[in-house]
Amino acid sequence: MPEIDAIPRPVVGFADDFPGGHVIPRHRHLRGQLIHASTGVMTVTTGEGIWVVPPQRAVWVPGKIRHEIRMSGRVVMETLYLSDRALHGLPLDCRVVAISPLLEQLIRRIVAMPRPYPKGGAEERLVGVALDEIRTMEVAAFHLPRPSDPRLRRVTEALFENPADERGLGEWAALAAASPRTLARLFQRETGMSFGTWRRQLRLQRALECLAGGESVTAIALALGYDSTSAFISMFRRHLGRTPGSYFEDEGRDSRPG
Repeated sequence: MPEIDAIPRPVVGFADDFPGGHVIPRHRHLRGQLIHASTGVMTVTTGEGIWVVPPQRAVWVPGKIRHEIRMSGRVVMETLYLSDRALHGLPLDCRVVAISPLLEQLIRRIVAMPRPYPKGGAEERLVGVALDEIRTMEVAAFHLPRPSDPRLRRVTEALFENPADERGLGEWAALAAASPRTLARLFQRETGMSFGTWRRQLRLQRALECLAGGESVTAIALALGYDSTSAFISMFRRHLGRTPGSYFEDEGRDSRPG
């Protein structure tokens, strides 16, 4: 949307509505983006990693980073585009962040504003408060790094295709053409995670996508390789603080401005 960069304001808001399964192909913007979904789950993919964005979270994508967005379930997307002069104190890499109730309401107000909004009025003051809130956002653990080493990529691409695969590093060694010790060292160096932690993060991301798409907890547990539904529920609650069945309970409202 090249017209965004031509709008003479530090922050520009847009809202849109997408059906489940919709994919926005890989693209980039000159402005940084704070992308929030009040309904549904977004999966953002770049060359460096994958970020799953459930409700009450947003993903920060710096300007000029090529990214793809895939929707799980109906997604009501609200995006703030920040110009260079609004970027002070913001990270230079992608990350999922927690959205406070105040920031969620500010985003909703900004995407409903005229473009450009009037200078010197309430709209400009609201944008200033939003920028203060954005600079204090806390990082949320919904990132799955993508390794660059070709030996690791053979393992991770196979797991993307089948997250239920239970093989350990010893069994992956032949496919990767590397020893288990080398694979373990590479996982830690390239992703900052152990192999087990990386695979669990992949399963959590896939579980969130499937839940947003309306799949049952039992079906998801079986598809992800868990021996029982209770084992999957226990893992999910331990890492996300809620059971999978209750995770989207607060999402029922349609918060699209208008």
